[in-house]
Amino acid sequence: MRVTTDFWVSALIRRIFGAGGFAAVVRRGATEAGAVFILVRGRLGETDLFGPAPQTTYDSAKPDERFFSRLDTGGDPDAAEARLAKEQRFDSDIWVVEIEPGPLAVEELISVRL
Repeated sequence: MRVTTDFWVSALIRRIFGAGGFAAVVRRGATEAGAVFILVRGRLGETDLFGPAPQTTYDSAKPDERFFSRLDTGGDPDAAEARLAKEQRFDSDIWVVEIEPGPLAVEELISVRL
């Protein structure tokens, strides 16, 4: 059974704060099954945007795990915001979580697939 998006995002935020990072929900989407986009901000202002990975990357042995892929924005904050606005026009139920991971690598917080 897959956990709700609300529960998953809450757990992610708690994990980030517990590791010494910072996280905030910028946009709250559908409680049960909204798509999650993660905006990672570095200390020097650079950004990375992660979105749901394509369905073909999911492992049938772990059907409940959420996978993410890096969306190409070139580290430009304006490009990341434009991409998020485009995604929101396509699907109004998306979640946007902004994080500063602190000492952990993003790959330790979320499952990233190519």
